[in-house]
Amino acid sequence: AEALGLPFVPPYLSGRSAEDFAGGANFAVGGATALSPDFFWENGVPAFRADTVHLDMEIEWFRDLLDLLCPGDVADEIDCMDMMSKSLFLVGEIGGNDYNLPLFYGVPFEKIRTFTPSIIAKISSTIAELVELGAKTLLVPGNLPIGCIPAYLTTYKSDMMEDYEPETGCIRWMNEFSQYHNKLLVDELENLRKLHPGVVIIYADYYGAAMEIFSSPEQFGIEDPLMACCGGGGPYGVSASAGCGHGDYKVCNDPQKYASWDGFHPTEATYKGIANGLLRGSYTQPPISTTSSCPQTTELASSLEYKVLYDM
Repeated sequence: AEALGLPFVPPYLSGRSAEDFAGGANFAVGGATALSPDFFWENGVPAFRADTVHLDMEIEWFRDLLDLLCPGDVADEIDCMDMMSKSLFLVGEIGGNDYNLPLFYGVPFEKIRTFTPSIIAKISSTIAELVELGAKTLLVPGNLPIGCIPAYLTTYKSDMMEDYEPETGCIRWMNEFSQYHNKLLVDELENLRKLHPGVVIIYADYYGAAMEIFSSPEQFGIEDPLMACCGGGGPYGVSASAGCGHGDYKVCNDPQKYASWDGFHPTEATYKGIANGLLRGSYTQPPISTTSSCPQTTELASSLEYKVLYDM
């Protein structure tokens, strides 16, 4: 948003009128999943609460927003379709929370892996629904390298060197799982492009952009890529007795030197590195700077270097 000169979008649940959403809306909710709790209950994962927010609920909220923005007469409908065609839809990152609870509750990994096709199918049907409603430009991120998350590094700590990537220290099999999810997503996005040739569907490679940070953290000013800035003790700043905001936790002096904020979520320094990787075009397919349906992105190639340097 900063690089494109756009305002931050307000949370959908905080708005009341059409004016509140003049610049867009954010439907994200902490802990939200792609799939409903019913899916997990049916697959023997009881940890999900009945009130867990999921994609079907979020797309319903979006339809409610359209009713608010487009009351119903012909002029409003035309304006609404024009707005949809000129808007950028960020669909994701989605799926991480579908894996988090099962992984932390000890569900066998082979079982968790079987969830991925259903997660990808739900993302796909959501994109198709947005396209049907008039969306023309969609940015769809893949999953992050979960093997580099301090909480997972602590929970799945191993004495076997082959379980770790030598160049990063991340857990190999967990990163391979992230790549598996992303491969299925990329393949499905290609199918959607064939079904909707007039729509620009951009894949955002969060994994690749983030791995640059874990492979060469010093280039991003990061000194502790696998340590939580806010948390407990242990080699990764994560412990069972203390976490960020509870127990005897500690906060680092400079979050910009860490890749992880609380053992789960990236710091702003990490997000900035990922965003720069996407906006420069090397970690989006097709490159953002070559897309034409969203005017702001076509102007980005000439202005990005200035904006990034100004931001630093």
